[in-house]
Amino acid sequence: MLTTPLQDGFWMPGEHAPQQAVWLAWPTRVDNWRQQAKPAQRAFLHFIHQLQKVVQVNLAVLPELVESVRECVPKDVEVHAIAYNDAWMRDIGPTIVVNQTGEKRAVNWQFNAWGGERDGLYEDWQADQSVASKVAKREQVQQYDAPFILEGGAIHCDGEGTLYTTEECLLHPSRNPHLSKAQVEANLREYLGVEKVIWLPKGLYNDETNGHIDNILHVVRPGEVMLTVCEDPSDPQYDISMMALDILKDEKDAQGRNIKVYALPMPGPLYISETEATGLVSSDRMAREAGERLAASYANFLICNDSIFYPLLDEQEDKAAARVFAQAFPNHKLIGIPARDILLGGGNLHCISQQIPR
Repeated sequence: MLTTPLQDGFWMPGEHAPQQAVWLAWPTRVDNWRQQAKPAQRAFLHFIHQLQKVVQVNLAVLPELVESVRECVPKDVEVHAIAYNDAWMRDIGPTIVVNQTGEKRAVNWQFNAWGGERDGLYEDWQADQSVASKVAKREQVQQYDAPFILEGGAIHCDGEGTLYTTEECLLHPSRNPHLSKAQVEANLREYLGVEKVIWLPKGLYNDETNGHIDNILHVVRPGEVMLTVCEDPSDPQYDISMMALDILKDEKDAQGRNIKVYALPMPGPLYISETEATGLVSSDRMAREAGERLAASYANFLICNDSIFYPLLDEQEDKAAARVFAQAFPNHKLIGIPARDILLGGGNLHCISQQIPR
């Protein structure tokens, strides 16, 4: 299309809006998912079983695996034969925008495996680059092709004109070095229909996506967000979270509201074990070494149709996180998902899912 969503009256709704479907992709990559991806597949399958109770689940599966995967997923899950390079549907899938009449369209972002030649996580991402268009076709929606690199995990919108992101990611030299901050903001306005961009300096410590917003902050509803905080001043995450808190304290959203912040505890810190590191096929670009700190965060959850799917990561902090979720979402059902084996791949529940608004 030659126009933009903003020109046509479309915008990105908040995740709290009603959802028609959620897309995921089946994990298989042996340099990212240990033990031939079997533990990750079990974790995905548990999530899918819980998720399909509240929404239609659409699952992208490599063509050669369609029959075997179809046998193990619930019968109501729609399995789609689609080629891809890795299973991060939030980043490779389309972002859906809507208009006042309820029409939906898709935004197809350019993708370069979180850094391209500079620091991308794998060398060939051509199959990933084509996923958004294939999902849009199956959803029977028209598509905008955005002229810049962006991953879905790099943005959170409240549906009322406010977008949250990080300078670490969207201004990273491996994304769009030819664009200034003002030009990036202009593009976000054009392709997401937002009025205001709130920038946090950095994302979660040691996040290999160059600081995706969805691993440190999550929009609860307009004017309210959750943020990962750290209580240990000696931890590198402490200063990152304090900077974010200071910014959010002084900011107002697009509608002029003060921003309420729910403080989520930080799990761990958590580290890759020797067993987990040895269960991988070696890769130069995607190192997974024993003792490496994991980018673990409860902010990487999914809101879906009055339910909250949040990762279970640390027995010492899971209950504390659940209490914060209960405070922020008093009318939602809270569903904890064992997610260590998803975390080991570099993300979590929000990263592996992409919603289609109702």
